[in-house]
Amino acid sequence: MPARPFRGRACALLVSTMIIALLALAPADTTTAVTDSAKEDGHEGVIVAFGNSLTQGFILPEAEAYPAQLERRLRSEGYAHRVVNSGINGETSSGALSRVNWILRLKPDIVILETGANDGFRGIAPERIEANISEIVRILKENRVTVVLAGMQMLSNLGPEYTAAFRNIYPNVARRHGVILVPFFLEGVAGEPSLNLPDGIHPTSGGYGIVVRNIWPHVVEAIEQRRKTSRPKTDP
Repeated sequence: MPARPFRGRACALLVSTMIIALLALAPADTTTAVTDSAKEDGHEGVIVAFGNSLTQGFILPEAEAYPAQLERRLRSEGYAHRVVNSGINGETSSGALSRVNWILRLKPDIVILETGANDGFRGIAPERIEANISEIVRILKENRVTVVLAGMQMLSNLGPEYTAAFRNIYPNVARRHGVILVPFFLEGVAGEPSLNLPDGIHPTSGGYGIVVRNIWPHVVEAIEQRRKTSRPKTDP
């Protein structure tokens, strides 16, 4: 089923509250500290969740945000991967681009890239957002990082032309660089009051459980890609 535009109940929630929640916050780096020992014994690889407050887990305990929930599911299903939460409140795609080299210092095998929503709420041109995201992906791939790109959508009250152009950013980038695409990161969560905090934008712990379900097959695909490329070649 194709993802539906982010509309309906979500539009009924106060836009002013949403802007305060997503834009007025001073960016604060809450990334879990990772050193050269990140790939400690027993870990097959490192997955970095790279994004804004939707990744960081706005006001929730770190254990309830999606990166921690994803790591628990991975371990429960036999995948020995560490998932690092590198979400920053209020970050735009330009901000994400400015810190991509820092992300590389975490030595990720896989990056789940979720960015662009704050740009959309600011009304930044979709072409600019796409260029930023494309450059982030290019740099990650150039450094042999497998990328899972989280697709996002905008509120329909920004107008049909802007909404459509924004939605197309993510499949465009995924096709251009040949990366894995999550069609809509917040599928089944956006616009559902019971799955979001009172601001109507940021998921609750239960909402993040659905986010993990959304991204799960794509993360597993990325892991399997890494395994294939890391296997030693055998003589014919």
